[in-house]
Amino acid sequence: MSKLSKKDVVKVLLDEDEIPRQWYNIIADMPNKPAPYYSPMTGKLLEPGEMQAIFPMELIQQEMTTERFVDIPREVREMYRQWRPSPLYRARGLEKKLDTPARIYYKYEGVNATGSHKLNTSIPQAYYNKTAGIKRLSTETGAGQWGSALSLACNHFGLDCTVYMVKVSYGQKPYRRSFMQTFGAKVIASPSNLTNSGRSILEKDPDCTGSLGIAISEAVEDAATHEDTNYSLGSVLNHVCMHQTVIGLEAKKQMEMIDEYPDVIFACCGGGSNFAGISFPFLMDKFKGTKVRAVAVEPAACPTLTKGVFAYDYGDTARVAPIAKMYTLGHDFVPASIHAGGLRYHGDSAIVSQLYHDGLIEAQAYGQKEVFESAVLFARTEGIVPAPESSHAICAAIKEALKVKEAGEEKVILFNLSGHGYFDFSAYDGYFSGLLEDVEYSEDAIKSSMANLPKIEA
Repeated sequence: MSKLSKKDVVKVLLDEDEIPRQWYNIIADMPNKPAPYYSPMTGKLLEPGEMQAIFPMELIQQEMTTERFVDIPREVREMYRQWRPSPLYRARGLEKKLDTPARIYYKYEGVNATGSHKLNTSIPQAYYNKTAGIKRLSTETGAGQWGSALSLACNHFGLDCTVYMVKVSYGQKPYRRSFMQTFGAKVIASPSNLTNSGRSILEKDPDCTGSLGIAISEAVEDAATHEDTNYSLGSVLNHVCMHQTVIGLEAKKQMEMIDEYPDVIFACCGGGSNFAGISFPFLMDKFKGTKVRAVAVEPAACPTLTKGVFAYDYGDTARVAPIAKMYTLGHDFVPASIHAGGLRYHGDSAIVSQLYHDGLIEAQAYGQKEVFESAVLFARTEGIVPAPESSHAICAAIKEALKVKEAGEEKVILFNLSGHGYFDFSAYDGYFSGLLEDVEYSEDAIKSSMANLPKIEA
């Protein structure tokens, strides 16, 4: 691997043969492992066999494994070759505009057909379900990135795909719907009247705008009641976080090529897979003594890590998904209809939650006005329109770069630009017209939701 000069570098590329051959499983190195799952049906420890109603055995084994590395199947790596390795850029235009001594790098995951990092896990999930004989996958999507990724993956492997899209995003992002339909997916606004869980929500609130928790309930129910169908999740679960580590594994190689190493890493965080993907391979070094900060950035309207509690909770509103110990705002919590739809989840990954609880990672939260202000600044200096979700990481990186400037220090900043925003111009329209408002989380709504946490004796 040849060295490049960081003085002149703008873009760092790897060869195709440097695509990772294994995913990194951070659980192997964590000082405190994430707490085990509990069954929503029995209230007892979840047995692997109980998950077979909605997952193939290969993914169940990956969910439970403590092995440090897991081999990536040849068929998956062949699909990865269509867009991986993804480029690492130095944000020279942004650095100049901020007049900061910080060196800012970003890993750009928007270079594939779907425009986001989600394809890194949709491809292996579709592959393992295909080899298990499954005919259809059901899933949820918030902003539409995950639904887009799974629709493409299912089309590639010859599977049918049903996507329950959070109703507010279904209306805000019509072209995401069109994208999914282009690849053969059936897209349903959630909550819907097609499932028991959806009908139950609509009976209580006919105008419900939906949430990821509700959409998960519908997708899980769909899978559990159809023998030929499995459920597929785009974030949160251990195996999903592990699949995304191709991002950080590549970034480590790329930074090594220019003799750099990050002092701090930023990534937006909803369920946690995006943050996991860029940060976990670097945290592997932190466990060995390297000093690196990893910061999860979330919306102030849905501040799971920064305002939630570390407790056992259901992964969905209808209480059919496994019960996990995580930072949560309560499974009944329905966040405000902000434009970063992919970050509107009441809980967080059990792994990310444990790392945060142990003080190994940090978290920050910002309102959408300053997030979009950062997004526009980035677009004008770097030439890429970022997704609203990724713009949270940009916002945090800019604030860090300005702190570095004020302190007169040098620092290396790395963030994950996990997707482009070319399907999100209705949100940008709202920002430019002055209609975009900052929405704080509802303390009363969270208190009400917290009252319904499951009683787990662990």
